[in-house]
Amino acid sequence: MYQVCFVCWIVDAFIYWYRMNPIVINRLQRKLGYTFNHQELLQQALTHRSASSKHNERLEFLGDSILSFVIANALYHRFPRVDEGDMSRMRATLVRGNTLAELAREFDLGECLRLGPGELKSGGFRRESILADTVEALIGGVFLDSNIQTVEQLILNWYKTRLDEISPGDKQKDPKTRLQEYLQGRHLPLPSYLVVQVRGEAHDQEFTIHCQVSGLSEPVVGTGSSRRKAEQAAAEQALKKLELE
Repeated sequence: MYQVCFVCWIVDAFIYWYRMNPIVINRLQRKLGYTFNHQELLQQALTHRSASSKHNERLEFLGDSILSFVIANALYHRFPRVDEGDMSRMRATLVRGNTLAELAREFDLGECLRLGPGELKSGGFRRESILADTVEALIGGVFLDSNIQTVEQLILNWYKTRLDEISPGDKQKDPKTRLQEYLQGRHLPLPSYLVVQVRGEAHDQEFTIHCQVSGLSEPVVGTGSSRRKAEQAAAEQALKKLELE
């Protein structure tokens, strides 16, 4: 038993060393397009609450607000004739969790996360909610490390392709709304959503939803950090199966 515990300790220590390795951290900063003047802010942004009391949730709170402002400002100037409703939907598309998780994967952020042993063993470095939250924490960290102009330009660099490709219209409605409108337009029953699993601690849960849709032989599955997000993810999968995406 003691040998097993010792081996686990060695493995955890190696993983921690690897994630804090300067080579790995410098590679991340190159991918981000920003080098921190105060490396402790970067370390905090990469630290999940399961790993330390000095975690990234306050930075995440700050980064969430900054991201929303920067994207709203960019959309306002890019689409001078578009109304508030369409701009709100476009912003929601650009700042939602799965978009942030996509960015995190582009940066290979998962290999740099500092997680507690439980989160590490359960694959927290792949979990969409943790990846998305860390991107927001990095934004908050960059702001504190520099200024609003620097972090704004950095976000616009990250989002350049997505901002170039996005356009107003029905596609910006959330997946549940689009799925409901599709089914109603064909006089089909509304989809049903069922929670089949809830994993994780109260502060960091992951919900798994089954969505049953008329016309699909099997339920589609969605996961998310809240029931609402999991339902949206399931609806998005249903739309793809119905070839509406």
